[in-house]
Amino acid sequence: MDLKEKLDALPKSPGVYLMKGARGEVLYVGKAKILTNRVRSYFQSSRDVSPRIASMIARITDFEIIVTGSELEALILENNLIKRHRPKYNVTLRDDKNYPLLRLSIKEEYPRLEKVRKMKQDGARYFGPYVPGGGLREILGLVRRIFPIPNCTIEIDGKLDRPCIEYEIKRCLAPCTGYQRKDEYREMIHQLILFLEGKDKALIKALKTQMQQRADVLDFESAARLRDQIRRVERALQYQRITFSNTKDQDVIGLARDAALAEIQVIFVRGGKVIGRKGFFFEQVAEISDEALCAGFVQQFYHKDMLIPREILMPFNLEEAELLTEWLAGQRAGPVRLHFPQRGKKKDLLALARENAENSLSARKKVRTGGRAELLMLQELLQLNKLPARIEGYDISNIMGTYAVGSMVVFENGLELKSDYRHFKIKTIEGANDFGMMAEVLSRRFRKKEGTDAPSETKLPDLILIDGGVGQLSSVQPVLEDYGLGAIDLIGLAKERGERFERVFLPDESEPIELPPGDPATHLLMRVRDEAHRFALSYHRKLRSKAITETPLQKVAGVGPVRRRALLKHFGSLTKIREASLKQLEDAPSMNAKTAEAVFAALREPVL
Repeated sequence: MDLKEKLDALPKSPGVYLMKGARGEVLYVGKAKILTNRVRSYFQSSRDVSPRIASMIARITDFEIIVTGSELEALILENNLIKRHRPKYNVTLRDDKNYPLLRLSIKEEYPRLEKVRKMKQDGARYFGPYVPGGGLREILGLVRRIFPIPNCTIEIDGKLDRPCIEYEIKRCLAPCTGYQRKDEYREMIHQLILFLEGKDKALIKALKTQMQQRADVLDFESAARLRDQIRRVERALQYQRITFSNTKDQDVIGLARDAALAEIQVIFVRGGKVIGRKGFFFEQVAEISDEALCAGFVQQFYHKDMLIPREILMPFNLEEAELLTEWLAGQRAGPVRLHFPQRGKKKDLLALARENAENSLSARKKVRTGGRAELLMLQELLQLNKLPARIEGYDISNIMGTYAVGSMVVFENGLELKSDYRHFKIKTIEGANDFGMMAEVLSRRFRKKEGTDAPSETKLPDLILIDGGVGQLSSVQPVLEDYGLGAIDLIGLAKERGERFERVFLPDESEPIELPPGDPATHLLMRVRDEAHRFALSYHRKLRSKAITETPLQKVAGVGPVRRRALLKHFGSLTKIREASLKQLEDAPSMNAKTAEAVFAALREPVL
């Protein structure tokens, strides 16, 4: 079916459309209330469009539609497809990480705080996000000075013989020994929640009431401890609190633009306190309107597993505000308001977010300018074919061939581009063969897209940096030539033990180039090499740690993390589970007959 026939067959229904290029790549993902109207509009010769959209239309050779039951369903599907395909002509977030949260497991007898990055529907209380990461460390340190909650993982039952050092330094009241009663612990957790929610007056009032009650029964030691706690809370709030008359949770979005560059800053306000902020940088967005940029940002930013506040302050009204509000309310499981304030404290907060965005954008431009100078120096120093705007760095990490992994890190214009980083678990090489492993990594990175002569990833580097010398280069050079990529500049970076200078190795060159220490170009190459090494090592350690901590229970169908923890808690150890009878397994918490039989059979299989 050609394009005209497909256009004629378009339904008058809500849905999502995907515009595709000659190789089948997704150029753009959009949603529509009426598909036939929206999709046909792209192919009307009379339509006045921006050069960016005109460029996209010129590349369209096909399109695909997915009909949905409502415009809201179309919005949700659009988000998923943008995240999956990262189309060139959509506004896409490079940072797709989840941000640090505090989790309080209030269903447990003795709840404790833990750091997490994903929010689950598990009945726990979540607070945050705390970004950058230093904000989380700061709030945890503050909380533990004010509320002496246990920072250990032992089971608390009040039967331990003696407390640990945390009790001696007054960082814990030792509920594990029974020194702190369960009702006292619960009251402390209630106070902690008030603090994290920003309910200052209620917290201070509760603490003062407790202090007076202790004094009335002549328990002056406890009264003095509560007095000191009140002072610590008041001192903390003096520095943390911002001048708000309410304690509403809010995200405040500020936008700054300069030609084709844009910066969006989000300030996180929780309980009347600024707990963090996060910046997002966009390039080549000159022809994207402020509204389209902010609407696309809201869709993708809140698509993750995160805490969505009751109110989001926007720098202007959005045409799709009603639809986005409905979607956000579904994500939050509660009401959400998109608000463009015209006056008062909220308007001042928006101005603060905009100022942060402007400062960040200005700083990024300066770094980009400096980075280009480094790139020019590097091109001249190594006589590279092209300006190395995109540098890909590779490294291998293993212990005598075990848990072998490779890493790819990317620097664009002298800056880390973490969204393009990749890990590789070595699959075809056995034993300690770093050269073969590096060849496998490069081969998998540049393997051809099925049915074409093009690499599976369209972005190619200007410079490939290998952590190593002549041997590593000789192993990967044939790979590049096999894929028709021999023209890409390839270098190895290494320094012999005891040597002062970093050395660059070039293909087919017998003598390396000594890099001058302190030179900006040298520093750039070292940053790429060190980042590749760090990224490979972190993945290697993760695999090794996972292998060490794996138990036979993890391979049993029907036994997930919750059941596994329940079994270990009930029986005390894997050995005791293995020794248990089928009836004992069936009677254990969270178990049923079918799962008990699977565990019983799996733990009695002979170990080969």
